[in-house]
Formats: sequence, C-alpha cells, structure tokens
Amino acid sequence: MRDNTGLVRSNTCPCCGEEASQTIYRLPAIPIHSCILLDSADAALSYPRLALDLAFCGACGFVFNRAFDASVMDYTADFEQSQHFSGTFNAFARKFAAEIAERFDISGKRVLEIGCGKGEFLIELCKGHDAIGLGIDPGYRADDGRGKTVEGLEFIVDNFGPKYENLEADLILCRHTLEHIFPVSTFLRSVSEIAKKCKDLSVVFETPDGMRVLEEGAFWDIYYEHCCYFSPGALARAFRNADLDVTHLELAYGDQYIIQYARALGDRTTPPLPIENDLHKMRKLAADFGERVAAVRQVWNSLIRSASAAGKRIVLWGGSSKAVAFLTTLNLQDEVIAVVDVNPYKQGKFLPGTGHRVVEPQALSNIRPDLVVVMNPIYVEEIAATLEAMSLTPEIVALT
Repeated sequence: MRDNTGLVRSNTCPCCGEEASQTIYRLPAIPIHSCILLDSADAALSYPRLALDLAFCGACGFVFNRAFDASVMDYTADFEQSQHFSGTFNAFARKFAAEIAERFDISGKRVLEIGCGKGEFLIELCKGHDAIGLGIDPGYRADDGRGKTVEGLEFIVDNFGPKYENLEADLILCRHTLEHIFPVSTFLRSVSEIAKKCKDLSVVFETPDGMRVLEEGAFWDIYYEHCCYFSPGALARAFRNADLDVTHLELAYGDQYIIQYARALGDRTTPPLPIENDLHKMRKLAADFGERVAAVRQVWNSLIRSASAAGKRIVLWGGSSKAVAFLTTLNLQDEVIAVVDVNPYKQGKFLPGTGHRVVEPQALSNIRPDLVVVMNPIYVEEIAATLEAMSLTPEIVALT
C-alpha cells in the first residue's frame, strides 16, 4: 500500500501477523546503509536515501519500519560494523564467549553463527574451547588484524535462509543480526527447523534493546537497515510464535543489548519470564515517542549549533551507525569537523549522507578539539583515557 507521502507501507506486523497501523516516527530520507565504507566525500554525499516509517504493533510490542525495502540491502564486504578494536567491547565479548562456553559445554560441539560479521566473536568462542564453528554472513572477509582463524572453523559468504535448514549444530548463535531481518517470522522459522531436528540444540540471540530507544528518545539508534526493534517481551513473543522455547532473558552491556537463550519447543516449556511483561509499558512509550524524540533532538541541536557558533571545534567519537543517524537527523555539516574511530578499516573513509571523514584518534593531536561528543556512553572511560594520554582536555559529552 502507498500513502499520500509516497511511502510503501505494510500494516501487518512481521512478527505476529496482526494489524499495526500506528506510525510512531517518520523520516523523509535517510541513508540506506550506515556502516558502509565510502572512498570519497562526493560518494558519501550522493549515497542513496529512502524514507523510514516506524510502526508499532500494540498486539506484541514490536516496532518495525513498514517502508523498508529489503531489495536495496547489500551486506557486502564493504559493510564495516566491527566493534572489536575497542578494549571495552573486547572485554565484554570475551566474557560473553566464556559464559556461553561454560553454560553449554561447547567442547567438541558444533557452533553455527548466523550473521557472524567478520568472524571475530566466533573465533573467540571456538579458539579456547575446542569447538567446531561455522559462520554465515554475506559480508564476511578474512583480514589481517581481525584475529587468527582456528582449526575446525569455516565461513559461508551468504545470507542465511531456508536453504540452510539442513545444517546440523549443537548451538546456534546470532548476534546483532535479527534487527536487520524482514520478515522476522520467516527467519526464526528457519532457525526453529534446525532446532527441531538437532537433539538438545541451544539457541543464543543478542539484539539491541528497542525499549531503551523508545524510552530515551534515542534518534541516533534508528537506522534504515535496522528494520526491527525489539523489547525483551517482543523478542520472547517472536520466538514463541516460531515454536522456540525461551529459557533465559537478560539485558547486558550497560542495558543496551538483549541476550536471549532458547531451545526447540518440546514437552517442557518455560513459563514467561518476569522481564517479558513489558507490553503495557511499550504501548505507553510508543504513544508519546514522537514528542520525546522531538525534545531530545532540540536539546542536541541547540548544544551542537551553539558550540559551533561560539567557535568551538567539535568532533564525534564513533564512526558508525549512531554517528550517521546523529548527523543526518540533525542536518549537521560544518558544525562537526571530524569523526573519530579506533577501527582502522573505517579510518580514511567517509560517512554516508554527510561526507564526514573518519580519522584515527591520533589525528586529534592536530585538530585539538574543544568538544568531543561520544556516540555511546559505555566508551567514555576508554575515550577519556585516550585523550588524556595525548594531553588533550576537551569537554566530553555522551549520548545517553
């Protein structure tokens, strides 16, 4: 269906199938990818954009972009989303890998990671625990500096789908992938089919917490390629609709991520967990999300433009999706003079939509910023230590 704004709209919830006609947030045009590597400012400025129309399903609490066009998504090797060059993130990843290995006793077992990215986490998980690993991702590539591969580890450069339902595994792992999938129900059914035929198979999913995005009015966490936003309850309900039994559910990484464990639905089912009881709260958050975002956007717009007008040199730290959403939503250009990232594969590249160049932290010695806006508050301590080591003392503010 196409409305009078030209948006192609789907009113059917891709999780539960109910009608979800309530628009809670709309952007006329945003870059179709926010982690793409672009070689010039001109290519970045002319990068394709499409409209976003976030809809809320009052039946299951799921939020989705009903203007999403899956045909434009191209997760090639030029897609760069790795966070594994941060000490803060690596500490979390190592701890999470150790917890998975201990909980599921993966020694000698087969681990299937769907959406493995460049393979860093799968390597970390299998390396010290004698596991056999298979990763599937259309953007996988083996680069120096990503971590050394290990024996018994293979990768398939492709999208996961029904054609892979014949794979066998003891553990299915899927991290920061489900939010890119449309429709969710089809994807989870394929996961469920593998779980049904593989005895005692366990499932581990990690996704961003969409409830936090609604609660904080976090417009910087809304991107075109993120067509799905889950609360803990919405994620659990989607799994149960796909005949997957949810056994554990928690928030992690500064309450930014949802971690969920599941298994094939059998004779024993786990009762709904207390954290799942969030539908009433999600309905309230969805009802006034537009007003909340408008207020938050005004605060940040005023802060950045006032600082720029006062002659302050402003940089963003974090050259990824949050920076792209922050810059394009606020229509910022010369107000921000650089974007910093520790990932060497991003440095020297340009952000889609605005053409800002990504620089290495050492470049700040010459830039000497007055204000550093940190795209994720969990990295403030790490970033502050880096700036101090360079004898730089800018004001540091972080997105909440």
